[in-house]
Amino acid sequence: MNDIAGIILAAGASKRMGRPKQLLPVGEFNLVEMVLQEAIQSVLGTVVLVLGHESDAIKRNIRPSLVHHHKLKIIHNSGYKNGMSTSIILSLKIVEKEYDQVMFLLSDMPYLSASIINHLIKGYWESGSDLCALKVKKRRSLPVIVSRKYYPDMHRLRGDIGARDLFVKYANEVSFIEAPEAYHDFDLDTPEDYEEYLKTYTTET
Repeated sequence: MNDIAGIILAAGASKRMGRPKQLLPVGEFNLVEMVLQEAIQSVLGTVVLVLGHESDAIKRNIRPSLVHHHKLKIIHNSGYKNGMSTSIILSLKIVEKEYDQVMFLLSDMPYLSASIINHLIKGYWESGSDLCALKVKKRRSLPVIVSRKYYPDMHRLRGDIGARDLFVKYANEVSFIEAPEAYHDFDLDTPEDYEEYLKTYTTET
């Protein structure tokens, strides 16, 4: 029960991007493959990918070595239009019997790595806290870890509300784990974000 389950929220319609951002190409991968690969390579005990909008197309474009990995379970949230809370509740039902902790990740953070995930997990265990978040440039960021203590709260979420509300409601109970200085918690919401990221990616590669 000491393992942590990773939940990757990827059910949204990417309205601001204008196309499924999960499938944005980055080198030989697409964005969701990059995040999946890092989550699978981390010390997370299992990884649940929650799809919704264009889920069939997205799943078809994830390479088989990831789709069939023993750590990964892909689920479809048919109620994704009712907000992020539906993805949280659906995925929690999958893992809550076996896992006392869950980590929430987003599928549109291209700089997320297995080392960042492991860094947060190490800090979580050392903190002894039930709520833990990565801290980037003096602000709360993602991923976050939530213990079983708050599962009932998550089951009561409604609409387009995520785990962020827990961190506001129980602010005094949160431990923050400082991210390495080089880490960018940049997420891709718009075509401009994507173009900006590609410039950096091309420079780095």
